[in-house]
Amino acid sequence: MSSELSSAARGSGKVGECRKNGTDKRPSGSADVGLIGLAVMGQNLILNMNDKGFKVCAYNRTTSKVDHFLENEAKGTNIVGAHSVEELCSKLKTPRRIILLVKAGQAVDDFIAQLEPHLEKGDIIIDGGNSHYPDSIRRTHELEAKGLLFVGSGVSGGEEGARNGPSLMPGGSDAAWPHIKEIFQKTAAQAQGEPCCDWVGETGSGHYVKMVHNGIEYGDMQLIAEAYDILKRGLGLDEKEIADIFDKWNSGVLDSFLIEITRDILRFNDTDGVPMVRKILDKAGQKGTGKWTAIDALDNGMPVTLIGEAVFARCLSAIKDERTRASKVIAGPERQPFQGDKQQFIDDLEQALYASKIISYAQGFMLMREAAKVNSWHLNNAGIAAMWRGGCIIKSVFLSDITAAYRENPALENILLSPFFLKAIEGAQAGWRRVIAQSTLWGIPIPAHTTALSFFDGYRTETLPANLIQGQRDFFGAHTFRVVPGMGNDHLKENEDVHVRWTATSGNVSSSTYNA
Repeated sequence: MSSELSSAARGSGKVGECRKNGTDKRPSGSADVGLIGLAVMGQNLILNMNDKGFKVCAYNRTTSKVDHFLENEAKGTNIVGAHSVEELCSKLKTPRRIILLVKAGQAVDDFIAQLEPHLEKGDIIIDGGNSHYPDSIRRTHELEAKGLLFVGSGVSGGEEGARNGPSLMPGGSDAAWPHIKEIFQKTAAQAQGEPCCDWVGETGSGHYVKMVHNGIEYGDMQLIAEAYDILKRGLGLDEKEIADIFDKWNSGVLDSFLIEITRDILRFNDTDGVPMVRKILDKAGQKGTGKWTAIDALDNGMPVTLIGEAVFARCLSAIKDERTRASKVIAGPERQPFQGDKQQFIDDLEQALYASKIISYAQGFMLMREAAKVNSWHLNNAGIAAMWRGGCIIKSVFLSDITAAYRENPALENILLSPFFLKAIEGAQAGWRRVIAQSTLWGIPIPAHTTALSFFDGYRTETLPANLIQGQRDFFGAHTFRVVPGMGNDHLKENEDVHVRWTATSGNVSSSTYNA
């Protein structure tokens, strides 16, 4: 692809200079928006926008796909096609709005370079792929310097969402929003009479919010998988029985897309009558967005432990051969049949899953809060939660409660401190702890549930044992520490970085304080 686009990229400077001087004014076309990339997501999004009354111009690098699309899926619609980037741009109304649904990375930059010679000041390029947010920050600045506008938009919901209404998370050049707002909000899913789309914020914030969305998705999936494992190996239930439990849960506080499809997966049998899930190898794949979230959390010093554990759980699943060998030689506890009230335990598990899910979202919003500070973004937390209520993979009734909490108090420091979630966690605590204790006794790994409870207990603890860690660091590395307010003296100054000589043989050393 890059070689095909290189000639356009080389020519962009000269044409761009004409555009800047106002000599490159072209007649406006009739299409409302253009879309590049006719894979399944691109085709479905085009058809969706057509259904909403917008005229779309479709383009694909392999132009035969354009013809096939127009002759088949798009036949009888108002959709038009283009066989070159230049033709695409000529068919668009100004300011031109062009959506890229291509592979993240170099392909996005290559298409931007190919588009530039055919655009004018104020035209808008929208990247709807799963791009890493630093790339979107860079592209926003680069294109704004050339008089163009850039939007990096998260798109969630898969093929069905693209066709019937996805969750859209646009951010980037603020000046672009008035020109794309109607298209995006009408194309998006609708929840409780509101579009699952709003302006997220500046530069790369749209793709950042999508990244965190995907990280939360990793956490939700891991939590559900652990609940399934507890019901199957702990209680000895079969897939049909477990599906019935998930069906019941889907009518309560856990009502969500992922719970719904989990029920359907568990009820799906192969042609021989064996549940299909039993035939799926237990090696989970990943495309990187969960890992990005975990890495970003570490970079920002935010304790997003549940998403991190979900990523590591997939990594652990991937070493299947090693686990198989280990299972032959490493013994765990002898699993005893469950002797308690089975229905009570199932109810406890529902509450454990609910409480852990609350922690996952609390951590996700903590991370977005910190990223907003670091990147000077103005994020609307209520708007973000509202965007996720429909159309996307993590859509759930639960998100309406988060939306309400942030609308009631836009300055809410953490959803765990809102009255609604304080009460929810209070009601879930006992069952949450019983489930984790019993699963530990069974030897069933539940890293996501366990880290959620550990975070909760740490978050509600005024004094953690980090004082000892600071003492250790100062002892062996002279890394210094701060004194507890009110406990300072002549040699332990408050509000200063302090180093002490821990042994009589300690020499005078140069102490240092820094954060990695």
